[in-house]
Amino acid sequence: HICFWQTEDGGEERARNAEPSSDAETEDSDDWDETREAQSGSNPPSDVPLSHDRPDVGEKPASCSKTKTRGKSTFPCSLCGTAFAQKRTLKRHMSIHTGEKPFPCSLCGTAFARKGNLKTHMRIHTGEKPFPCSLCGTAFARKETFKIHMRIHTREKPFPCSLCDTAFTQRGTLKQHMRIHTGEKPFNCSLCGKGFAQKADLKRHMRIHTGEKPFPCSLCGTAFTQKPHLQSHMRIHTGEKPFISSCSKTKTTGKRFAQKGNLKRHMRIHTGEKPFPCSLCGTAFARKGNLKTHMRIHTGEKPFNCSLCGKGFAKKGDLKRHMRIHTGEKPFICSVCGRGFTRKGNLSNHMVIHAGEKPFVCSLCGKRYTEKGSLNKHMRTHAGKNL
Repeated sequence: HICFWQTEDGGEERARNAEPSSDAETEDSDDWDETREAQSGSNPPSDVPLSHDRPDVGEKPASCSKTKTRGKSTFPCSLCGTAFAQKRTLKRHMSIHTGEKPFPCSLCGTAFARKGNLKTHMRIHTGEKPFPCSLCGTAFARKETFKIHMRIHTREKPFPCSLCDTAFTQRGTLKQHMRIHTGEKPFNCSLCGKGFAQKADLKRHMRIHTGEKPFPCSLCGTAFTQKPHLQSHMRIHTGEKPFISSCSKTKTTGKRFAQKGNLKRHMRIHTGEKPFPCSLCGTAFARKGNLKTHMRIHTGEKPFNCSLCGKGFAKKGDLKRHMRIHTGEKPFICSVCGRGFTRKGNLSNHMVIHAGEKPFVCSLCGKRYTEKGSLNKHMRTHAGKNL
């Protein structure tokens, strides 16, 4: 790498192999062009920018390794060996080692080692964005951010992966991608120890522990931990169902769904796919949640407890039905006689009375019954049991 140090009179000195402060792409200091003084015999400046501060964390100065320089160099750094042609350039360089930041922001107090970095930082406060895109009109405060943006229009992806040939517009994105191949997960949860390949994934994970839900619905107030979840939720209010089933077995033009996952699960009805098998008995399920519920048969887990009598249930629906014993609720009403039932299945059985149906037949004498329970009682007569 080639690093340039700006002198007080606007000149530059080049140090070979100086380490950049970060592998993220950064912007050249804007005021350098205003004061840059050409040096005889020097090559054109590298387009690898100097370390730039991030507005929210302040400046992170570059580090230097002990290297040789080209040209006349009479002022060497006593700490890293980098040599400079001018004393003032050496003085500016020393701020890397000393941490000196003589250019503070008058509004927020953030300090910088270079005047150009302060100038760029001030755009946070002023809102100035001097780099507009000529194609879409989006404006940017930093030249390097503008340069990265232009790759959207040009589709330039100058950072290819050496392992799978996927290319990226930013070096930082490539670095994150490489963790897929290496398995590196440098961002760890301080509470449960789970590791993540990206910092944003850790940030979202932390909301599990904190309970933070920063994406509220503007219509009903329901809040979500992730923005995509809010977007899916909004379709409840708008009625939008952008995911359409194209299966030939449906008689309609295609069933519609608000979420892609629901469409995917629906298609398993037609394909018969059951990708979630039980590791103990081999029973397979179309939904992961159904497998989870099934596993409670093997484990005996009953996580849903009645708050009144303490009885436990493996399924939430079973607890809901049980509660009707205590509340007396009978939400399934017969439309003919008005009789209520706690379960939908019981109502269906009751309706055969009005229809005159007797679907339960004794296999020994042929007598028919409207309810299975009545048939069971009858069967005891053949077994010689008293009713």
